[in-house]
Amino acid sequence: MMKFLFMMIFMIPLSFKKSMFWFNQYLYFYMMLLFFLGFSFNFMFVNISYFMGVDLLSYMMILLTYWVSSLMIMASMKIYKNNYYSELFLFLLLMLLISLFCTFSSMNLFIFYVFFEMSLIPTLILIIGWGYQPERIQAGVYLLFYTMLASLPMLISIFFYYKMFNTLMFYFFYELNNVMFYMSMNMVFFVKMPMYFVHLWLPKAHVEAPVSGSMILAGIMLKLGGYGLMRVMKMFIKVGMKLNFYFIIISLIGGIFISMICLRQTDIKSLIAYSSVSHMGLVLAGILTLNCWGMYGSLMMMIAHGLCSSGLFCLANMNYERLNSRSLFLNKGLINIMPTISMWWFLFSACNMSAPPSLNLLGEILLINSIMSWGIQNCYSLMFLLFFSAVYSLYLYSYTQHGKIYSGNYSFMSGYLREYLLLFLHWFPLNFLLLKSEYLTMWI
Repeated sequence: MMKFLFMMIFMIPLSFKKSMFWFNQYLYFYMMLLFFLGFSFNFMFVNISYFMGVDLLSYMMILLTYWVSSLMIMASMKIYKNNYYSELFLFLLLMLLISLFCTFSSMNLFIFYVFFEMSLIPTLILIIGWGYQPERIQAGVYLLFYTMLASLPMLISIFFYYKMFNTLMFYFFYELNNVMFYMSMNMVFFVKMPMYFVHLWLPKAHVEAPVSGSMILAGIMLKLGGYGLMRVMKMFIKVGMKLNFYFIIISLIGGIFISMICLRQTDIKSLIAYSSVSHMGLVLAGILTLNCWGMYGSLMMMIAHGLCSSGLFCLANMNYERLNSRSLFLNKGLINIMPTISMWWFLFSACNMSAPPSLNLLGEILLINSIMSWGIQNCYSLMFLLFFSAVYSLYLYSYTQHGKIYSGNYSFMSGYLREYLLLFLHWFPLNFLLLKSEYLTMWI
C-alpha cells in the first residue's frame, strides 16, 4: 500500500505544470489499473504495510475514489481552457486523493480519523475557490462546522477507547456498550452520510461547488460516513439493538420528506443533491439493521450512488455550460437540440430510480430485504420512499427534456467527444458491475 502512497506523493511536481493537465488524468487511470492487480478477494486484509491494508470493502471504495478522481479532471475542461488556476486545482485533487486513499486503507481508527478530517480541507478550498456564486463562502462554513462540531466528540471517544482496550486496530475491536460512547463515536458519520436533520450542509455545498466538487462530494465524501459506520458498528452490537431503531425511523421517514422536497426544486443541482440524501438514508437504515444483507446492500448502493450521482452532476454541468443557468424553467425542451445528451439524461435518471440492470436495483433489493426482515412495519415507509424516488427522477428527466425551448438561447453547441466519454465511463461500470456483484457481498 505504501508504494501507491509514494507514487501519489511523487506526482505532486507534475500537478504544477499546466501542460500536464491531461497527463495527470491518464496517471490516475493508470494507478487505478495498477491497484486493480492486487485484488482483494475476501474480508481478510491484504497488501499490509505499516498502518495500511485493504479488505474487499476498502478495496472497492479506493477503486471508486481513483475512478471518480480521474473523471473529475475530465469534467473540468473549463478550468484548463480558461487557465483558471489549473495547477492549483490539480494539486488540490491530488491532496484529496491522497487523503481519501489513506482514509480507506488505514487499519487504525485514529489514523482513519486524521485523514477523514484532512479530506475536508481540499474540498473546502475547491468550493470556495472554484464555486460560482458568492454564497459559496456560507456553503463552505456550513460544510466545515457541521463536520467539525460532530467530529470532536469522536476524537475524545477514540482516546477513551484506547485507554480502555489499548488498541485501535479494526481487527481487534471489543464491544463497549455505552450510549454516550455510541452517540459521540457515530454522530460524525451521521452528519457525513448525511442523516435527515443534519443534512442541511449538503444541498448548500453541492449547489455552490464546481462540477468537480459536486462529483467528489457525491461520489466519495458521503461514502466516508457509511464506510466509518460499517467499521465501528461491531463495537455497538448490544447498544445498537436498542438505539438503532430511532435512527432507522429517522432515516426512512426523512427519506420520504426529502423525496417530496425534491419534487418542488427549481434548481437541477439542488434536486440531485437532495436525491443523494434520500438514497443515503436508505443506506444508513441498511447498515443500522446490523445484518449481512444490510451491509451487502449498503456497499452496493454506495458504489452505485457514487457513479450515478456523479454522472448526473456532470450532465447538470453540461447544461450549465451551455445555458448559463441551472433553473428547470430555463432548461427546457433540450431533446430538440441535444437528442444524444437527452439519451444520457434518460439513462442516468433510470439508474437513479433503480431501473434494471443498474447496480442501484440490486443494492435496493438487498436493502429492502434487510430492512423488512428487521421490522415488517417498515414496508409502508419503504413503499413511499421507492415510489417518490421514481417520481422525482422522472420529473427531472421530463421537465428538462420536454416543453418549449427558452427563447433567450441565442447560441448553442452540441456535445463534445470528451463529454460522451465522461458519461460512458460513469454509466458502464454502474450497469456492468452487476455481472460480478458477488465481490460486493464477500467482504463480511
